[in-house]
Amino acid sequence: MEETVGLLWHRLITRAAGGHFPKAAVRLRDIEKTAGVFFRALGGDPGLRLAAATTDEHGARRSLLQRIAGADERVARARMDVSTLRLPPELDVLPERGLNRDLYLWLAAVAAAPPAEDGDGHPALGPVPDEPIDEAATRELRENQAATLRALARWPGIQARYRRLVDAMIAQRPRLDKLPPAEAEREKLIRLALHAPGSVAALPRLPAKARATQPVLLWLSEFHASAAGGSGGAGAGGELGEAGASRPGKDSSRQAHRVERQEKMPEKHGMIIPFRAESLLSVAEFIKVQRSTDDEPDDNAADAAANLDHLSITRDGERVASKVRFDLDLPSAAEDDVVLGDGIPLPEWDYRKNLLLEDHVRLAELTPSIHDPRAAPCALPEHLRRTARRLHRQFAALTPGRRWLKAQVDGTELDLDAVVRAATDRATGHHPSDQLYLSLEKRERDLACLALADLSLSTDSWVSSEARVIDVIRDSLLLFGEALLATGDSFALCGFSSVKRSNVRFHRLKDFDQRFDDRARGRIMAIKPGYYTRLGAAIRHATTILDRQRAARRILLILSDGKPNDLDLYDGRYGIEDTRVAVVEARNRGVVPFCVTIDREGASYLPHLFGPAGYAVIRQPDELPARLPMFYAQLTR
Repeated sequence: MEETVGLLWHRLITRAAGGHFPKAAVRLRDIEKTAGVFFRALGGDPGLRLAAATTDEHGARRSLLQRIAGADERVARARMDVSTLRLPPELDVLPERGLNRDLYLWLAAVAAAPPAEDGDGHPALGPVPDEPIDEAATRELRENQAATLRALARWPGIQARYRRLVDAMIAQRPRLDKLPPAEAEREKLIRLALHAPGSVAALPRLPAKARATQPVLLWLSEFHASAAGGSGGAGAGGELGEAGASRPGKDSSRQAHRVERQEKMPEKHGMIIPFRAESLLSVAEFIKVQRSTDDEPDDNAADAAANLDHLSITRDGERVASKVRFDLDLPSAAEDDVVLGDGIPLPEWDYRKNLLLEDHVRLAELTPSIHDPRAAPCALPEHLRRTARRLHRQFAALTPGRRWLKAQVDGTELDLDAVVRAATDRATGHHPSDQLYLSLEKRERDLACLALADLSLSTDSWVSSEARVIDVIRDSLLLFGEALLATGDSFALCGFSSVKRSNVRFHRLKDFDQRFDDRARGRIMAIKPGYYTRLGAAIRHATTILDRQRAARRILLILSDGKPNDLDLYDGRYGIEDTRVAVVEARNRGVVPFCVTIDREGASYLPHLFGPAGYAVIRQPDELPARLPMFYAQLTR
């Protein structure tokens, strides 16, 4: 009863506080694809990914009902850094659903037209006055006015949309007669900047006791790189990715967090309390306490993280309890795969320097160890045989057959149609053709395919109660090989993982000159989750292998379950841009790359890597084994 009454009271007081229109709400996950296409179509950086913005305190004045309800204390502001365009996870601030949807698209347009340093021919903002100003607020004001002018000048078609949004947004802002004089004057300037972008040069500094100005949701709070940079780490005041995104088979909750980095704190023994016991419940600061790891996994870890206002992280080299625990130590030489060489140097693209770093990566080719009992020759598993027989029948239709070539100079039989035409030409005084024979020839499919599977640690996650991602990939490679046996096409099967740039592991499961037999099946059955995903290096080496094939068509089929990433800088945009350059290099060398992924978020970054028709996202991972050969059939039509 107490919970029911509390819930009813919360709904009542929140509705009375106003400021939100739940029936007109638009969520980022519903508009993400449209906003992403719109942003890139307007010339936005194609390397930026769309993600949810953090919800932060703004400190602006609130009404009495809002304070009682505890509402509108925090707001999600759009911002852009070196690798991410962050938009509010949900917009319900305007009374119409269409207006909230237009607000998402307007923010994407402003992000696609950041303020130009050279003015770019647009009206310049006035000089900053000498009087005391609020520097942070003035910088945001000037940047957004410049970006707005740039967007309206570039794309006049969105001017009407912008005007509707301004009118609707100003109607929701605080009334001027309810604000103190200093705050009201500043609110007037902001409204003027919205109605006539470029007309306000600066915002005056507020008195010490004044409250902050209500955030302008038509503007971006940041246009520049965050303190974390593009390395994928989290710096002080940085942001952390969406909570729950690592759960296989579950959509991201689209919630981001502010993070603060804590320096390594001096250790304090868990049984020694250096403060008075009566103050135990009042301690809230960050304290590092030694404690044992949890034996039982916490199924609600992601939900608990989603409810945190911000996260504190530290780097101390210690292993702590968590929901997912991986052993990143390399196996001993006796139990590891056999290294076939000293390593192959490969280049890597550094987008920050706009430079291809030669011999930056070291790749080692591996083959399953003869000491691994799982690598022993084996037949096709029983649960795959029925599907394999069906694929054999389907792919047998792709096998090239014999055909008669008409009107040939030489052949095994006369072409009666050609003979009749020649006799007619001779009777009418024309020169007869000497192409009078039929020739029976067999046409071969002149192509080679290399299937490259991601064997990183993420493949150790479960997609169902009975199978992991690595099991799905193993079955996919087995059925892929069975299907191509029916066509007679030349193919190779490989896998890869990595531990930083000095140790990219490339597994040769079946080469082009090897038969797909029980020995090859045994090597596939022996694969196991590796480490991380340095995809660019793997694509470059696979392209080199395909270069040696004398086929008219060469296809690189990539199986992946997530973004490129590694322990070093190879994360976030760095890994994505290097992979994109590797894909471009492969295409320039005549190789056709195609990616098949089970990553539900793949559509947010794969178009930038492989193009709109160069990838496929499979929502149900257990469908991958049967669908992978079908993708190959479509590519080789």
